[in-house]
Amino acid sequence: MPVKIAGEWLNSCSGCEIAILNLGETLLDLLPELDFVHIPVLMDHKHYGQLGDKKHMDIPKATVGLVSGGIRNEEHLEVAHEMRKKCDILIALGTCATHGGIPALINSYTNEELFDQYYHTESTDPGAEVPGNGLSPLLDRCYALDEQIKVDIYLPGCPPHPDQIGGAILALLKGETPELPFRSVCDTCPTIREGKGKVKEIRRFTEAPQFDPEKPVSEMRCLLEQGYLCAGPVTRAGCAGNDGEAPRCISARVPCRGCYGPVRQNGNQLMDMLNALVTNGIDISSLPDRNSLLRFSGAHNRLTAKGGM
Repeated sequence: MPVKIAGEWLNSCSGCEIAILNLGETLLDLLPELDFVHIPVLMDHKHYGQLGDKKHMDIPKATVGLVSGGIRNEEHLEVAHEMRKKCDILIALGTCATHGGIPALINSYTNEELFDQYYHTESTDPGAEVPGNGLSPLLDRCYALDEQIKVDIYLPGCPPHPDQIGGAILALLKGETPELPFRSVCDTCPTIREGKGKVKEIRRFTEAPQFDPEKPVSEMRCLLEQGYLCAGPVTRAGCAGNDGEAPRCISARVPCRGCYGPVRQNGNQLMDMLNALVTNGIDISSLPDRNSLLRFSGAHNRLTAKGGM
């Protein structure tokens, strides 16, 4: 009997859903064993009935639930609780779901500051009201899923690599628990490392690092050792998938931006990176923007409206 799958996207961009489609032939091979009972990106199934005649949200029961995006408003919260209620196994899909992702950068500001910026600036009517008719009220900040509901499996990434999504589904079909290795991007990076202590300050990424475009990335010197802020030491590996290639940003000759979140679920990319820099004798006052280290993991109270930790 096919395994029933339910999917939902909350405060997200749909990139994780596209990653599911990017499974390609693997998805076609899996389809006979899967029964999608609710997934907005693939099928039309309304929350309140196809005619809107139901009084309460009704998502069909499923064995596995895939939820992308964080929780930003009351509607997101309601959908998240309904998915938790109806799904035996709930997967947080993507870094927005596991750690808040890019949307959680708003946690550095209050809702009032947000509304003032977009509705009460010099280019708008100073007396303009904040739209509210028919819109779900915002929560006080952007939450990762596990701050509001129980999560069984975490698949980070912006978006997660299709190899990891496919591997997780295959494991569940076999009755196994999907497990991602606790490795950092640095553990999978092939660049050349010459040792500690040669860089004292972090430089802005306003000029290209030193590398020969005609040679493979394995012959490029480590970008962090060249003085560029690379989040590889504090970011979970996985963006290269299972093909053994270099991490995606490194392959493009740019520093890791940290999109897979911390190496461990409860890690703090900012504090871990500051510790790593200090250990290597680098002046952390040279960092152009510390909070950028939390650009993908600002939930769990990592970013606050006061700009602190």
